[in-house]
Amino acid sequence: PFFVNRGGLPVDEPTWERMWRHVGRIHPEGERVAQRIRGAADLPKIPIPSVPTFQPSTPIPERLEAVQRYIRELQYNHTGTQFFEIKKSRPLTGLMDLAKEMTKEALPIKCLEAVILGIYLTNNMTTLDRFPISFKTHFSGNYFRHIVLGVNFGGRYGALGISRREELMYKAPVFRTLSELIFDFEEAYRRCWHTLKKVKLGHCVSHDPHSVEQIEWKHSILDLDKLTREDFRKELERHARDMRLKIGKGTGPPSPTKDRKKDVSSPQRGQASPHRRNSRGDRRPSGEKKPADSKAMPDLNGYQIRV
Repeated sequence: PFFVNRGGLPVDEPTWERMWRHVGRIHPEGERVAQRIRGAADLPKIPIPSVPTFQPSTPIPERLEAVQRYIRELQYNHTGTQFFEIKKSRPLTGLMDLAKEMTKEALPIKCLEAVILGIYLTNNMTTLDRFPISFKTHFSGNYFRHIVLGVNFGGRYGALGISRREELMYKAPVFRTLSELIFDFEEAYRRCWHTLKKVKLGHCVSHDPHSVEQIEWKHSILDLDKLTREDFRKELERHARDMRLKIGKGTGPPSPTKDRKKDVSSPQRGQASPHRRNSRGDRRPSGEKKPADSKAMPDLNGYQIRV
């Protein structure tokens, strides 16, 4: 049953409450049924996937395969109920705490949860660059959205994730350019009769699990209806170049951590956090270069966080 974790133990109370509300809407005796199953002692033991661990000598590609196997073993969540509430505006440290909860409960997940889990499980791979890739597609009069975690190791691109479709999740890091990776996803969508409409690319995610920075989900927004094929490829390569330059220069202040929370104040309700970089004004639309100002440094005196 989807409201008992793989060890036969009840899930944490917030997650349990969300699932109970769903059961109550579709079953007249949902609470009674749930309590009866939770108290059953003869339920079969469901194996819990083991979180992958690695030797220091284990190559990065092998580690990525192990991480993807773990994500796949959790299985895709077909229940219609979101087990874990993920807010993209949360700081990275909060999302990593949520990922730790996912490994504890071992419940089925969806694509966004797989991205957070992929970040968590690759944090110790410091030579691996991670960045979110979002897709918007059209099929039979409806729009669909999907997200994976793009990876770059040794100049080769790949992806981690989960999907109902095998070809829309894991990609081994064998693609020479970012555009080759995205075109491979586009072809996979085409085989599913989906038309790719938009691609949203984020910047590289910090490897510091205690960082209170937010993930930059939408640094580049590419609308395929407004771009030629060649322009689309150029924009993808421009984004890849931007990520390399950002990593190479090491621009920006060090990631603030939990130890610095005492020195900052929480913003008032409705007040925009000044360190957020994924606002509409900071996004780069299709075909438009984002002006670079290497001399401008953020003002940390007014740095605020939202937890």
